[in-house]
Amino acid sequence: MRASVSTVQDLGMPAIYLHLLAELLNTIGVDERALLLRVGLDPARLKSTDLRVSQAQASEFVTRAIIESGEPGLGIMLARELKLPLHGALGTAVMSSRSLDEALELMTRYLTLRAPHLEVSRREEGDNVLFNVSCSMDLGPLQGFIMDAMLFGCVSMGTQLTGSPVPGAAILRRGPEPGYFHRFRQHIQVPVRYESREDALLIPRANLKLPVRFSDAQLSASSRAKCEEALKQLTEDAGFACRVRRVIETSHPFPPKLARVAATLFVSERTLKRRLQEENASFQNLVDHVRLERAGELLKNTGMNLSQIADVLGYADAANFTRAFKRWTGTSPSHYRSQALQPIKPQASSMRATA
Repeated sequence: MRASVSTVQDLGMPAIYLHLLAELLNTIGVDERALLLRVGLDPARLKSTDLRVSQAQASEFVTRAIIESGEPGLGIMLARELKLPLHGALGTAVMSSRSLDEALELMTRYLTLRAPHLEVSRREEGDNVLFNVSCSMDLGPLQGFIMDAMLFGCVSMGTQLTGSPVPGAAILRRGPEPGYFHRFRQHIQVPVRYESREDALLIPRANLKLPVRFSDAQLSASSRAKCEEALKQLTEDAGFACRVRRVIETSHPFPPKLARVAATLFVSERTLKRRLQEENASFQNLVDHVRLERAGELLKNTGMNLSQIADVLGYADAANFTRAFKRWTGTSPSHYRSQALQPIKPQASSMRATA
C-alpha cells in the first residue's frame, strides 16, 4: 500500500517547475499570480533554480491549476516546456552524455533530484527496453498529471538530445485513454498505447546507442559529480527543520506566520515547535536565516533602497532592518553593499536557535 502525500518524506519539488506551470496557465487565461498567492507561494521566488517547494504546496497548486483552468491535459502541455537546462545539474549531465542509453541511466539514478516521488526501473523485453515509471506515494487526482509530465517529457528529452524523435519509441499508459487526449494526439511524436500493464517508455535496444549531439566528456564528469553531491545534500536535508525552511523560503506574505507554516505541513503549532526543538532549531531562527540570505541577494543584485528591501523582508522600516542586519553580520547593509562582500555569513553568536 502506497503512503499518502502527508506521510511520505518530503524532499520538495524544484520551484522552477511551478514557475513554468504558472507561465503556462497565463497563456490560457488563468490568473496565475492570484492562484499562487492563494496557495501561499511567492511568484518571484519560484524563478529560482535552487529553491524547492514543499510537496503539500506543490500538490495544492497543481490541483487548483487543473480545476481553475478546466484543462486536464496540463501535464502534457507542461512536458513540452521542459527544456533540458531547466533540470539543473541533472539536465547538464544528461545533455553532455555520450549516448541516449547513458542519458537514461543518469535520469534513472538521479531522478530523485527533480521528482522525489517517482522511480524508474529498467527491463528488457525482446528487442526493446522498457523504462517503467512508478510512484512511491498516493497522489490521487495528481497521478495522471505527474505521469503525463514525466513520460511525455521523456519523449521531448529524447528529441532534444538526438535532434529528432527516437525511432521506434512508444509511451505505455495504464488505464483507458482519457477524454482529453485526442486534442493532443497530433502533437505527440511517438505512439501512445493505453490499456497497458504499466506506465513506461519503450525504446528499441539498438536505438539506445544513438549519440547525444551535445556530448562533452569533461562536462559530463563534472556535472555527474554535482549530481552526486546534490543527491547527498538533498537526502541529508530531509529533516523537519529543512521542510519548515522550504516553506519559509517561498512563502507569500513573507515572513510567514508560524500557524500558516504548521497548517501547510499538516501539523499543529505545538508539534512544529517541538519537532524543531528536537533538531536544535527554532522557527524564528529559520526565518532570520532566510531573511539574511535574501538580504544579501537583494543588496548585491538589485538597486533597491533599504526601505524597499526592508519591506520585502517584512520589517516595519529601514531602521529595523539595518539594526537586525548589523546584529547578524557586524556590518551595516550600506557598507556590505559598497564593499561587494563574498557570500554573506552570520556572526557565530548572532543567530542561535531559540525555543
